[in-house]
Amino acid sequence: MIIDQIVKYLVRANIPLYGRVTLLPGVMDLTYVQNTGAAFSYFSSHTWALAIISAAVSVVLVIVLCKGFFTRPFGIISTSLILAGAVGNLIDRLVFGFVTDMFMTTFMDFAIFNVADICVVAGGIAVVVYVLFFYEKWEKRGKGAANGTADADG
Repeated sequence: MIIDQIVKYLVRANIPLYGRVTLLPGVMDLTYVQNTGAAFSYFSSHTWALAIISAAVSVVLVIVLCKGFFTRPFGIISTSLILAGAVGNLIDRLVFGFVTDMFMTTFMDFAIFNVADICVVAGGIAVVVYVLFFYEKWEKRGKGAANGTADADG
């Protein structure tokens, strides 16, 4: 979240609105765009609704982390990445009324995004992978072992 806010500040301070600076030639440019919507600028006229949803999701994620729903680092870090991204964009919505986006792919037509978006997507994918492939094995077995009801494997 801190890295997201620093990058957004530097972009707002150094690149004019809709200005572009080459980051990786032929791959990615830095630009400064104000996004009042969600991903791909959907729901752009509903900034406050998106802020409320972001706040609610953030509260749920904090509860998930505090209640120990995930006990392994992979699950905790994945959930924390989603939380960091949600809070990073929530800060923008509350302070500015828009989200600062800056990463623009130049090798393909894709939405302009930011560090918080990267955190949400990477964390979301990681949580899905964790739940689908590791949760049953690592979390439930670990909880059963703590209660003295571990299975024969573990």
